Amino acid sequence: ELSYFLPFLILQVLKDYIFGPASIGPRVGQGTTVGQAVEGIARQPEAEGKIRGTLLLSLAFMEALTIYGLVVVLALLFANPFV
Repeated sequence: ELSYFLPFLILQVLKDYIFGPASIGPRVGQGTTVGQAVEGIARQPEAEGKIRGTLLLSLAFMEALTIYGLVVVLALLFANPFV
C-alpha cells in the first residue's frame, strides 16, 4: 500500500533539501573566511596570532552548523515522526 510508504519517500527527498544547504553553506563560508584570513596575514604579519585564533574559532562554529544539519537529517530518517 502506497500510503504506508509515502511518508518515508517524502523524507528521502527532503533529506537532500535539508542537508544540501546545511553542508554547502558553511563550506562556502569557510572558503571565504580562510581566504580573507590569509589576505589579512599577508597584509599584517604581526597580527597573525589574533587572526589565526579568530579564524579557528569561526571555522569551528561553521563546522558545528554542518553537524547540526546532519543530526537533523539523521533524526528525520531514523526517528521517523510520520510513522
